[in-house]
Amino acid sequence: MDVRGTVATGFEPVRDAFIRNFEQRGERGAAVAVYRDGRKVVDLWAGTRDVDGVEPWAVDTVQIVRSAGKGIAAAVPLLLHQRGQVDLDAPVGTYWPEFKTAGKERVLVRHLLAHRAGVPALDRPLTPQEAADGSSGAHAVAAQRPQWEPGTAHGYHAQTYSWLIGELVRRVTGRTVGRWIAEEIARPLGLDFWFGLPEEEAHRVGRIGPVEPPVLDGNGGALRMRPKRSVVDAYRDPESLTRRAFGAIDPFPDENDAGYRAAELPASNGIATARALARAYAAMIGPVDGHRLFAPATLTLARTEESAGPDRVLVVNTRFGLGYMLHGPAAPLLAPGSFGHPGRGGSLGFADPESGISLGYVTNGLQKGVTADPRAQALVRAVRSAL
Repeated sequence: MDVRGTVATGFEPVRDAFIRNFEQRGERGAAVAVYRDGRKVVDLWAGTRDVDGVEPWAVDTVQIVRSAGKGIAAAVPLLLHQRGQVDLDAPVGTYWPEFKTAGKERVLVRHLLAHRAGVPALDRPLTPQEAADGSSGAHAVAAQRPQWEPGTAHGYHAQTYSWLIGELVRRVTGRTVGRWIAEEIARPLGLDFWFGLPEEEAHRVGRIGPVEPPVLDGNGGALRMRPKRSVVDAYRDPESLTRRAFGAIDPFPDENDAGYRAAELPASNGIATARALARAYAAMIGPVDGHRLFAPATLTLARTEESAGPDRVLVVNTRFGLGYMLHGPAAPLLAPGSFGHPGRGGSLGFADPESGISLGYVTNGLQKGVTADPRAQALVRAVRSAL
């Protein structure tokens, strides 16, 4: 396996695990980056740029990271709160009056970030064109009646998160969330990260696609985990809240389409390098080349538990802070204080303030599963063993 990049002394286990992902876990093309105390200690890439191609993954290859982008999007309301522009305990309708309808008058800003707003699904799914047009999504969630009394339960807002967070940011700042991140986060930190891919960067994006993970015997590694029947049933039932939440855009967009990549959908179509995810999270927990995103109080908000227990959409127990998944069975991260966000199919970004570690992992081969991808988990275990 031709692995490119660098590894600092002591972090060789990460390179070994990265290679084994190609040899044993069905990896086609991927990259991983790790920062410790604001310094890059791992930066590796290998395989092909396209899941179905032969061109090598390059140093500047970027990929759609799906919901791993939610962690970068969540930073925006938290930073607006840090700057005194958003009150997390104010009703969303304070900033977005049209949202204050159909039983959502008491939805607070913190409910959006903690998946407690009660609007993970739409009565009428949006077409891909509507989802990307910058206005239909916001109109749809503003009109939608909640599935439960807001604030009393939680359920993963898989797709509607795009319009909930995006419209809140637009109402407060006058800028789209993609533009705000480009100007206030990506540019100062030098990140290759976008919601709304610029045309001049389109040549860098690899094709993504589904891949089947191998079923390994006892000598080759762990057997593929079988999901619980309740989870399988929820994804199969077209009337379940699970299917409806993930199907808020119907038909499912072509993620390799240039138009989709150019749209701003912070729930699902962030485009990034692994080092961009790792560097962004590093700046959330400490300074990186003189730049720091979160003040200590904001960091506490990000990783203080807001939602825990049965998730009405994912049908497993989940834990969320304000905008971030927290360490637990559904999202095994580095340690109890870790926070971050996986992307359905494999990608992952997170930080652990206690160890000073942040990690970004991106892949073009999308395996089944929303959280706890075996390739990402192998990398997390390798980082843990190196500390």
